[in-house]
Amino acid sequence: MSTRTFYRWIALALCAAAAVAGAQEPVGGNKACALVTPSELETAVGGKVSLSAGGGTPPNGAEICRAETATVSVLLRVVKRSGGSDADKKGGAEKAGIDMARKMGAQVDVKTFGDITCSTVVPPADLAKYGFNTTCAITTATAVAAIEVTAKNQKDMVPIERLRPLAEKMATRL
Repeated sequence: MSTRTFYRWIALALCAAAAVAGAQEPVGGNKACALVTPSELETAVGGKVSLSAGGGTPPNGAEICRAETATVSVLLRVVKRSGGSDADKKGGAEKAGIDMARKMGAQVDVKTFGDITCSTVVPPADLAKYGFNTTCAITTATAVAAIEVTAKNQKDMVPIERLRPLAEKMATRL
């Protein structure tokens, strides 16, 4: 499994599957871009950003929005929840992703705050070139939304404590 696939699996495992309706005007009709404002995002990541819709809707129905600074890349995702398996409803997919990351040698920290689950993933030295990840995901009855920040260096990682308030705002905009 490639490292890119690894991070996608982690993000999807923490995200599950979700849908959204935004409180602000979506960028190009993309609901993921309506989850946070550029200024809210800039406060969390420490740099100027502009949101960019992710070029169409992927086959799984996810809506994606991207942003970048010199040190981090940001991915906002929203997906409609399907019924899902019992394992998914009990966090099975999330646990599988975390277990996989740990087996690859990553340090994974997971914190849950009600319907919000946040994690940090510090890869082993041989995978450090793929970045250091912090993700917060919100699960509702009908949707899952996530904000994922990948830093090029560990020193530039966005801590859960700075990303969680954005996730809380995102939850009110689903």
